[in-house]
Amino acid sequence: MNDWYRPRNDRVIAGVCSGIARKLGVSSLWVRVGFVALIWFAGVPLWIYLLAWILMPNES
Repeated sequence: MNDWYRPRNDRVIAGVCSGIARKLGVSSLWVRVGFVALIWFAGVPLWIYLLAWILMPNES
């Protein structure tokens, strides 16, 4: 069973950060803040986010 999924009820853009947060057992707020900080300083996580959006299935 795929543990990595994008939940339907805790989305801001696509639910990628919420899915990662649920898998890791942390607050989705911290994952979102981390992604924004990394995008701001490095720019790389934007591609990671887009790739995860494509590859992570929706919650069924």
